[in-house]
Amino acid sequence: MGQSSDAVIWVYAEEHGFTLVTQDADFSEMSEALGFPPKVIWIRRGNCSTSEIGFSLRLHFDAIIGFNEDPAIGILTII
Repeated sequence: MGQSSDAVIWVYAEEHGFTLVTQDADFSEMSEALGFPPKVIWIRRGNCSTSEIGFSLRLHFDAIIGFNEDPAIGILTII
């Protein structure tokens, strides 16, 4: 979605049943303000490579599955 605004990305994810995976605090704040869906996986690792992000997601695989299956949780923070 390139240079789309956060609001456009949010609506697209909501309409298509996607979970947002981001390092941007804005989506976490939007989730707190607007509720969910979409769900947000917030990666709080600062600047890091794509391979480090992939490793972190694989490391937290079980938590991510549980998060996606739990209708009461809208934000998962990965450090």
